[in-house]
Amino acid sequence: MALINDVNFSDVYITPEKLCYIWTGKSTCGLMKIVFDDFNDFYQELLQHYDGKNPSYLLPYRGRNYRIERTIALNGEQFCARKMPIEVPDLSQLGLPKNVYNQLVSLAGASGLILLAGATGSGKSTTASSLLKEYLRQKGGYAFTIEDPIEMPLDNEYLAVNGELGLCKQTVPPEGKWEEGLKSALRSKPRYILLGEIRTPEVASEALRAATSGHLVISTIHANNVADAVNALVKYSAATGISEDMAYDLVGNGLLVCLHQILYGAPKRAMVNYLFANPDTTKSCQVRGMIRSGKLNLATILEQQRIKMEKGIPLFNSTFQ
Repeated sequence: MALINDVNFSDVYITPEKLCYIWTGKSTCGLMKIVFDDFNDFYQELLQHYDGKNPSYLLPYRGRNYRIERTIALNGEQFCARKMPIEVPDLSQLGLPKNVYNQLVSLAGASGLILLAGATGSGKSTTASSLLKEYLRQKGGYAFTIEDPIEMPLDNEYLAVNGELGLCKQTVPPEGKWEEGLKSALRSKPRYILLGEIRTPEVASEALRAATSGHLVISTIHANNVADAVNALVKYSAATGISEDMAYDLVGNGLLVCLHQILYGAPKRAMVNYLFANPDTTKSCQVRGMIRSGKLNLATILEQQRIKMEKGIPLFNSTFQ
């Protein structure tokens, strides 16, 4: 037996019978039972931090944060507790392909929406946080996050490579209204905005508005692949009352990157598919043009970009600084 903070796991599943299960690490999904010396203390904290309303919440426990998801099973309440890193990992530690990593880092001075797509537990939030940390180290500047719950410890001062400073302040959406949090962020004039998740039309609209007004916005979305993520963004935008043509135009103008991620192996590493738009919006861009046209036949473009990336060929003729 051991203390819960000392055991290496990503998620622990706690049943209504108060049994604990974690991933074995031997296969892609197999579990094993585990007993923690301090389980009773942890469980009491788990119950006390639940506010009776939001099933997703943050649990600070003995210097370590856990993201809790509470659900009701046949025999009572059950929990999934995800252990959050003490530090935000460096982007270089996530196992991204070298050319994809370099392309992402080069966008520190760009504006637009970087959309990280994938299933629950695919590491989207970790990649988003690591990316923001990298940009603050590259360029400095002010970053504003809107998260519920707040997961990674980003709230800090950063020393950029040019000797200037970066500053990140983490917030929760006021009264659960994400779009209001975004509006507040824009009034604060941040260089970077990290938005925990796009899950409503209003949030999608505000995120794209920020992305087209000089900000670099990083967010996540649940989707099975790159094409589904782009389609979901268009549908969210159209659901705000604008025409479908205007929605395609808005997404075409605002989207900078869509990166779909899954985790594989033991230890788990990120495997990605990606779609990059030209960060120089004064130049022509096949990706933006196709999205604006409403004909999202992305398979050919995805393959072309993959081949270029693997061969080390620049994706775009223009050099973005």
